[in-house]
Amino acid sequence: MTGAQPVGADVPVSPAGVRVERVVTSGVFELDGGSWEVDNNVWLVGDDDRVLVVDAAHDAAAILEAVGGREVVAVVCTHGHNDHVNAVAEVCAATGATSYLHREDRVLWDMSQDAPPGADLSDGQTFTVGDVGLITLHTPGHAPGACCLHAPTLGVVFTGDTLFQGGPGATGRSYSDFPTIVASIRTRLLELPPDTVALTGHGDPTVIGEEAPHLQEWIDRGH
Repeated sequence: MTGAQPVGADVPVSPAGVRVERVVTSGVFELDGGSWEVDNNVWLVGDDDRVLVVDAAHDAAAILEAVGGREVVAVVCTHGHNDHVNAVAEVCAATGATSYLHREDRVLWDMSQDAPPGADLSDGQTFTVGDVGLITLHTPGHAPGACCLHAPTLGVVFTGDTLFQGGPGATGRSYSDFPTIVASIRTRLLELPPDTVALTGHGDPTVIGEEAPHLQEWIDRGH
């Protein structure tokens, strides 16, 4: 499918044919008066007929090309930073999908978006695509309403900017907190099966079991 790239990790296809695709988009992250060029991972979870979009970032045309003619069941925002939500309105307008954001991240969403998200995202909420359920995990720290999506059938968790290869997401800017993100990672992500693949908001995937032994190192370094 044009625009979609291999995931770059051993992520299986479900028995019903649900698969994960990645679209990498580029743009600018802005917060606290600063701006940074970034590449974002936009994740698509779906089969030939229906798809869920995780983090519609920067380039609606590229995302819509990867979606193709499929029904978009939801656009789920892992958090409200502009670089993760700035293509949401256009993707939803083109597809008729509803966007979801945790209510505690409205303060960040409202910094860059004129209209509210379509619906609240809540801890434990489940989205279903084919035979795959994606369970919402509220993981504050990088942002107050940051959330991850766990898909046990596929053995993956979409971590947004909560967990990366090498440690937690950044907590040096407004509305973030390092002890909070560490607690979220310890209690929500490191409790997942160790072979769970973490599909991150930026950069390459990692594996929960490869990150877990380094928790104390992250605490000691403070980021």
